[in-house]
Formats: sequence, structure tokens, C-alpha cells
Amino acid sequence: MFVLRSAALFVVAALFEIGGAWLVWQGVRENRGWLWAAGGVLALGAYGFVATFQPDAHFGRVLAAYGGIFVAGSILWGVVADGYRPDRWDITGALICLAGMAVIMYAPRGN
Repeated sequence: MFVLRSAALFVVAALFEIGGAWLVWQGVRENRGWLWAAGGVLALGAYGFVATFQPDAHFGRVLAAYGGIFVAGSILWGVVADGYRPDRWDITGALICLAGMAVIMYAPRGN
């Protein structure tokens, strides 16, 4: 149950953070307007809120592990939202990041 809850929270957090950053990008860089950017700022705040619900209470561990989710999720977001086509090194790097996240969050610990 711990792993399923944690994984679900990582997915929700990724949607808020990557989506928020994308909305800011669209609002400012793609000239869609400040409402898009403001929506992105709200989504980024929601990301921080969702991250606090991780079952592991170690801030550094959760944010370090989230880095792997962010890398892989950003590539996936680019594919879906912007037509980005990752090459084999993008995919390899994303898989390495996900493996690192799994080790950081779910490796057996002595305590």
C-alpha cells in the first residue's frame, strides 16, 4: 500500500508541476496571456502541497526522488503536448532517472 500511495502521489505531483511549468511557458513564451501563466503558478503551488502527503517524511528524499519523476514526466509531457520526439538517449536517461527514484524511495532501509 505504501508504494501504491507514494507512486500515485508522485503522478499527481508531476501533473501539477510539469503542467504548471508548461502553462507558464505557454502564457509567457508562447504569448497565450497572463491567465495561462497565473494558472501555472497555481498549479506549481498545488505541486508543493501534494508533495507533502508522501508517506516518507524526509523532505530531501522525496524531492530527490521526485527529480527522476520530473525528468521522465517532462519527456512524456513534451511528447503528448508539444509533439516532441525523444531519441534513444532521452529514453535511456529517463529510465535511469526512474530507477534512481525507485532506489531512493523504496529500497529497504535498516531503520
